[in-house]
Amino acid sequence: MIGIAIRACFGKPAFEIMQQGHTPAGMKNEAFPEKTMILGLFRKKNNNQAIVDRQYAALAAAARMPELYERLNVPDTVMGRFEMLSIAMILFFRRTRASATSGQEIAQEIVDAFFQDIDYSIRELGIGDNSVPKRMKKLAGMFYGRLEAYSKAMDTDDAEALALALQRNIYPETSAPADMSGLAGWMMAAESHLSAVAEEVIATGSATLPPVS
Repeated sequence: MIGIAIRACFGKPAFEIMQQGHTPAGMKNEAFPEKTMILGLFRKKNNNQAIVDRQYAALAAAARMPELYERLNVPDTVMGRFEMLSIAMILFFRRTRASATSGQEIAQEIVDAFFQDIDYSIRELGIGDNSVPKRMKKLAGMFYGRLEAYSKAMDTDDAEALALALQRNIYPETSAPADMSGLAGWMMAAESHLSAVAEEVIATGSATLPPVS
């Protein structure tokens, strides 16, 4: 039931905010040319579908943990929820870099499903077919910009740099953004948690993200 996962997560069409022209700053994505594969590809493998559905639902549920918004300064808004769902996707995507081919395929299908839901949500807002590809390209750039920025900090275990990147993306138009060190710490802990998850768990779509401690 991936088709409804993001809308269940967001509680309304996921990207209503785009109608207001909101675009967070600092979204460079040149280091990820493969982002163009996302736009319009949306592969489906029938033998993986139940696995992808299960894993995507688990990641979407993790992105809506109340503690993330109540304690870690993530705004409980459409864009705040987009940020957290993107982070959940990024954490899983990073975990599967070292997985067997099947695990990497599942991860790619989950990211594809994420963008399918975005596409569907945009169309639900009444955006014309001619405008959808442009908006999808912008959102893909935002996602891969975050993947690049967060990976750079996490690859060097630099929690301070990660917190600063989170501030730039989650509070792009605020002169005094909220402290993101708690969220950065949770992301580091989540990465450690996922690194200990067995490949058999990844292969069945049963990986989970840890609670906020």
